Amino acid sequence: MTTPEKKLFLLDAYALIYRAHFAFSKTPRINSKGINTGVMLGFTNTMLEVLQKQKPTHIAVVFDTSAPTFRHEQYAEYKANREETPEDIKIGVPIVKDIVKAFNIPVIQKDGYEADDIIGTLAKKAARQGFEVFMMTPDKDFGQLVEEHIYLYKPAFMGNGVDIMGVDAVLAKWDIDRIDQVVDMLGMQGDAVDNIPGIPGVGPKTASKFLKDFGSLEGLLENTDKLKGKMKEKVEANAELGRLSKELATININVPVEFNEKELEYTGPDEEKLKPMFEELEFRTLAKRLFNTDPAVASSNSSGSSSSSSGQLDMFSAASKEAIDISDEEPKKIEDINTVEHNYHLVDSAPMRKSLISYLLKQDELCFDTETSGIDAVEAQVVGVAFSYIKGEAYYVAIPPDFEEAKAIIQEFADVFNNDKILKIGQNIKYDILVLKKYGIEVKGPIYDTMLAHYLIEPEMRHGMDALSEHYLNYRPVPISAIIGSGKTQKNMQDLAPEEIVEYACEDADVTLQLKEKLDKEVKANKLEKLLHEVEHPLAMVLAEMEYEGVRIDEQALATMSKELQQLSLEAQESIFKLAGQEFNIASPKQLGEILFDKLKLIDKPKKTKTGQYATGEEILSKLAIEHDIANKILEFREYQKLKSTYVDALPKMISPTDGRVHTDYGQAIAATGRLSSNNPNLQNIPIRTEKGREIRKAFVPRDENHVLLSADYSQIELRIAASFAKDEVMIEAFKNGRDIHSTTAAKVFNVSLEDVDPGMRRKAKEVNFGIIYGISAFGLAQNLGISRTEANEIITAYFKEFSAIKTYMDNCINTAKENEYVETIMGRRRYLRDINSGNATMRGYAERNAINAPIQGSAADIIKLAMVNIQKWLTEEKLKTRMIMQVHDELVFDVYKDEVEIVKPKIIDLMMNAVSLEVPLEVEAGVGENWLKAH
Repeated sequence: MTTPEKKLFLLDAYALIYRAHFAFSKTPRINSKGINTGVMLGFTNTMLEVLQKQKPTHIAVVFDTSAPTFRHEQYAEYKANREETPEDIKIGVPIVKDIVKAFNIPVIQKDGYEADDIIGTLAKKAARQGFEVFMMTPDKDFGQLVEEHIYLYKPAFMGNGVDIMGVDAVLAKWDIDRIDQVVDMLGMQGDAVDNIPGIPGVGPKTASKFLKDFGSLEGLLENTDKLKGKMKEKVEANAELGRLSKELATININVPVEFNEKELEYTGPDEEKLKPMFEELEFRTLAKRLFNTDPAVASSNSSGSSSSSSGQLDMFSAASKEAIDISDEEPKKIEDINTVEHNYHLVDSAPMRKSLISYLLKQDELCFDTETSGIDAVEAQVVGVAFSYIKGEAYYVAIPPDFEEAKAIIQEFADVFNNDKILKIGQNIKYDILVLKKYGIEVKGPIYDTMLAHYLIEPEMRHGMDALSEHYLNYRPVPISAIIGSGKTQKNMQDLAPEEIVEYACEDADVTLQLKEKLDKEVKANKLEKLLHEVEHPLAMVLAEMEYEGVRIDEQALATMSKELQQLSLEAQESIFKLAGQEFNIASPKQLGEILFDKLKLIDKPKKTKTGQYATGEEILSKLAIEHDIANKILEFREYQKLKSTYVDALPKMISPTDGRVHTDYGQAIAATGRLSSNNPNLQNIPIRTEKGREIRKAFVPRDENHVLLSADYSQIELRIAASFAKDEVMIEAFKNGRDIHSTTAAKVFNVSLEDVDPGMRRKAKEVNFGIIYGISAFGLAQNLGISRTEANEIITAYFKEFSAIKTYMDNCINTAKENEYVETIMGRRRYLRDINSGNATMRGYAERNAINAPIQGSAADIIKLAMVNIQKWLTEEKLKTRMIMQVHDELVFDVYKDEVEIVKPKIIDLMMNAVSLEVPLEVEAGVGENWLKAH
């Protein structure tokens, strides 16, 4: 008789729970009690699938806890970019745990450690005791744990089958030679999901090459002399970041958790516990599958009468039997290009193009999508253009690589793109408009951007075409990797024959056309038409123009600044070494902590991370800097290093070879508040608070000697909006009469005359004015001002007493949000706050703060966007040479033709001030100069 194979499954709970949540996001499973059971159903289905098909002898489900881990203490930004946990998941998790326990499966969790670490530890221990271990998770990072008896088990999902990865599969997936190199890959390329930074500029392909050349991250860092050019600079400048990233990505396999073989043995479910749960959740199909019976019927028969919940079920069934019957089925199978009928055509001759153009010109609306050689819209070349105006049908126009030939063919479609009677539909249409500009095509409105439409409908969800297609059309588009490949074998679109691209390109246009119909219904239902058509769509055209224009950078000024920062860094370093009494690596948190706390003993009980390393973050150093010069010098050193690497040395590398200017990419559908973001370079992050940081603006200069820069900046726009929304008479009167609002506030709060307000009072009042609209607490105010919590509380109490209208406004915002689960801006932009009625006080508090701030911050975004649209319209109508070139927070920057300054400056101020009408006048400060710093 043979001994059964010992087979252990370790389930990564939260990864599977999130997967269940998103699987049912389109078709929520709401039972007769109004509870969304999708999380519980999806997870249970997945777990049951494993139990019935894989038949594990042993099993456990591992959860994260809310406690911070050593990774959070090492790197404050770890997982900082993750969205708040959806309310359905927060409600579902405790129930999932109860279901797991009713299956007689252990729930394992431990404060200070992630599920990854616990699974890694248990997997290694189990493998040493003769188990075949399967780590069940969609997270590829678990690949670092795979060995001869340990496998990564990726569950089936949305039509994709189960994927069991052993050593060879992991090595092939990552394109590496050894399993331990998985963490080296993560250290080099980072991990966007967990906000692990990696080394800037290093992606999977480059990381794989480095590992083949140098074997490990450490091997790379020891051999940077063998690298060349920009990559050498990036790797050397970010060595510590790479080491930190590798450490963050390494799964800890030494968690103090016991592997108890007996406790993990699977003995089957406890039917007495599980049946009532399934009855309560109304999992009828699932119950039949597991127990071969209906829990509602079984309960009714056993008791002789139906319970109240069964009565509810019967009533609901009478009204909608179908809804109950499918309430616990798996999501509908996703369709794709192989299962849906379509007619996609290649257009590759002049007669065919002529015929297509004749049909396009007859349309009221059409969708177009460009295929290009890269993602940088300014530098990319057009490879082809796809058009669709009937569902399931599309046409791909192939474009030759020669620029002049390409331009001639694209120009044939000028009448289509210029026709202001035809609605042009696109997904992220700004990119397509910008790409076509270099071919002399000016796309004229009206336009319809499906990405922007969805951004207004659900600002905090993903807006990519693939995600929208699966959600709204139940259709999965062909992935780009299927066309150009990935890793070492990845091609460029220009390398492919038109016949290889046609299906992919046509599908994009066809899908986007279909999405427009679906999304427009929701836009209208949510009364978002005005915001979409009068603000976001016109703004997309404005941004395309701004990005195309770009801004000139003074390379010589940056080169001089780089040398100055290098010298300042060396001087700060020498001062640090002198104060420390020895030389050490200032960039090493470990060495720095040992100097500050072991040698110099600056604090009696310094804070440590979970790994035993001293915490040396900016917050710690800022507190120490008040009394200790060495901490102050370290902060200086870090500032100089960051300014040099992040801005001064990086900006020249972003200059376009096409026109010698820097072209940022404005993100219009990223920030839930409505604010624009900026990337490559990130103009929003150009420093302004420190003297050295401000000097970077000197390098932003006019395009030539015939132009100057003009900066126009809204003054205290959010406070003015708050005063206007709250209708606070004191604040409105102060703004209308041009009095300093912070001094006015101080006089009221501290009960002194305006003349007796001293700088300290004004500083406190300023902190309160700005803090209140962000929902600041007494604790937060005390921290910011360096005062006691008692004093901070007294200041806030006095503030609300004197400015009672502000308090009323804040309360009204929260009450409205609790009723609607969203708040709105002046233009009707919505911020959904689904946690506003949460039973979790922390989550509810966060939502309440957003309820107060989102209408104010979002309205500020609306106002500057309206101003930009109006200004661009005026500049175009007047045929002026002045160009709008940058938007940074509440500031607009223009390249102004010198002869137009006297006309342009007052008109820009006027258009900004009168973008909307408020109770409080908007104030704009404008200046002109030979560079951005002087203009600002």
